[in-house]
Amino acid sequence: MRLKSKSALITGGTSGIGLATAKLFISEGARVAVTGRDEAAFERVKAELGENALVLKGDVRSIEDMRAIAAEIKEKFGGLDVVFANAGWAFPSALNDIDDDLYSEIMDINVKGVVFTVQAALPVLQDHSSVILNTSFVAQTGKHGISLTAAAKAAVRSLARSWSYEFLDRKIRFNAIAPGGMETPLLSKWGMSDEDVHNFKSEFAKTIPVGHLGKAEDIAYAALYLASDESSYVVGTELIVDGGASQL
Repeated sequence: MRLKSKSALITGGTSGIGLATAKLFISEGARVAVTGRDEAAFERVKAELGENALVLKGDVRSIEDMRAIAAEIKEKFGGLDVVFANAGWAFPSALNDIDDDLYSEIMDINVKGVVFTVQAALPVLQDHSSVILNTSFVAQTGKHGISLTAAAKAAVRSLARSWSYEFLDRKIRFNAIAPGGMETPLLSKWGMSDEDVHNFKSEFAKTIPVGHLGKAEDIAYAALYLASDESSYVVGTELIVDGGASQL
């Protein structure tokens, strides 16, 4: 029970990495609040997570939404020991295809969303808490057609360093996790056919040194380490979990 008696907030926690992390945190003794925008999934998520979870509607791009979520967590849990700012979005686009809408969507969800999540959570965060930011292996490499997402995630990586220093007096640890190519629902949201998604994943897997895509649980276990007291000496770092794709 590595998170016994701890309370955690996971944004984007109703599917994929966020949901897998919520399940693992609960199994390790934590009470968990997850956020999402798709209310149609809430009943299913509540059933999967059980009585130790709150499922809350909110958009990370809205400071009002995130403050309301923090207030409800304060009322139900009393405070927070862990924040996993997991909500994010990626979309492939060449430089000449980037327009105002895409720029705002990528930057607002990935960067503004992290800023507003942490800003809203700060008043209810206990001293000695752990804050985990979700970045990406694409910020480590130069890949065609993903520059905007890579730039957004590089900004989040920088925030982990800056906030680590800013909150040393409260002993709040900020770290990041950089997932690689994952078996998550993201690709299906790009408007690709099932066949195209399958083919894309197969070709992508061939470029990964370990030979396969990662699972949401791979990131969940990394988040568990950073959330637990076992990582009490880990501050301002980025844990890359990508099967060696950006390292080898």
